[in-house]
Amino acid sequence: MMQLVNGKYQIDGVDVLQIAQDFGTPVYVYSAETMKRQYKRLSNAFPGVKLHLHYACKALSNVNVLKYMKQLGAGLDAVSIQEVDLGLHAGFPANEILYTPNGVGMDEIDQAIAKGVRINIDNISILEQFGAKYGAKVPVCIRVNPHIMAGGNAKIYTGHIDSKFGISYYQLRHVLRVVNLYGIQVEGLHMHTGSDILDAEVFIRGAELLFDAAQDFKDLKYMDFGSGFKVAYKSADVTTDIEDIGDKIAKRFKEFCEQYGRSLELWFEPGKFLVSESGYFLVKTNVVKQTTSTMFAGVDSGLNHLIRPMLYDAYHNITNVSNPDGIERIYAVVGYICETDTFGWDRKLNEVKEGDVLAFHNAGAYGFSMASNYNSRFRPAEVFILDGKAHLIRRRETFEDLLQTQIELQF
Repeated sequence: MMQLVNGKYQIDGVDVLQIAQDFGTPVYVYSAETMKRQYKRLSNAFPGVKLHLHYACKALSNVNVLKYMKQLGAGLDAVSIQEVDLGLHAGFPANEILYTPNGVGMDEIDQAIAKGVRINIDNISILEQFGAKYGAKVPVCIRVNPHIMAGGNAKIYTGHIDSKFGISYYQLRHVLRVVNLYGIQVEGLHMHTGSDILDAEVFIRGAELLFDAAQDFKDLKYMDFGSGFKVAYKSADVTTDIEDIGDKIAKRFKEFCEQYGRSLELWFEPGKFLVSESGYFLVKTNVVKQTTSTMFAGVDSGLNHLIRPMLYDAYHNITNVSNPDGIERIYAVVGYICETDTFGWDRKLNEVKEGDVLAFHNAGAYGFSMASNYNSRFRPAEVFILDGKAHLIRRRETFEDLLQTQIELQF
């Protein structure tokens, strides 16, 4: 994590300004130690159950991060065939990858089956096609929509009645007819209600629906409760008490297993919880601009690199790492894209000068993975701090990269 030591900001002992100098800006920086801390905390939070964590790689899919998660003991949650391929390339065994797509055709599911990964199906149409083609030959997990509103921003709910994700709990009788008709082997039940969940009761309410549904599926091996644990973006944020949630869910899960007749595995698929706090996004201040009402700090990045503030109204704390002792002034921090790309309004920052390096906190999840080349800007570099050293794990793009997949016609 980032700390002020002897007047200089450091991440796991590495000087932040030195990182900006060595690798340039903008640059994403990730702390391996923070990832490990979060993984261990989650692993220890569910006493007395067979817990298995699958890292949701859509949050941060750099292959080095995937390898590190595998080293920590995680499986992988993949939502596309490309993420499946990344996971296999990173060394995950196929049976440690759960493929949970949404809105894909049977052709992509066929590819995933051919690669040997676990399949999670979230609509009846595909389940019918799957059953007709594979019958009992390929086990499957079924994603259930519990119609539960999670906490947080409405844009990140996935378990409500109008969500495109999952098969409605009220359609399970139809699911059973399909399963029985084709002899489909159902090995798991899955739900995911969304992000920023604070209350154990949200999970338990959904769990009770899965426990009830499980009585009609006699050969289950696991139940997957998704994730959505809330991390802090502001100093005063209330976060998920993972230990409290873990105790309550573990207790209720053990009771269910006794009723079911055997011990199942309890799965979660954390992404943001594992990597959000590990990440920092370093940018350089290009211009300080005073208007009649606002002091702007314009930086060498924009929504092309970090879209969360514009897409989700997400808050990221910002620190002027170049001037830790400066007086506080109020700024609007904005990007260089030809759109309104405001990272933060009315931010108290130590006085910002042109050339100063600013650090966005909580940038590990859905930062680089949602980056683009909008305005033909290059995507930034990524740096991994491992064992007290800064390692370049993705170089900054070049003009040649922009042209690499384009086929030029002769005029």
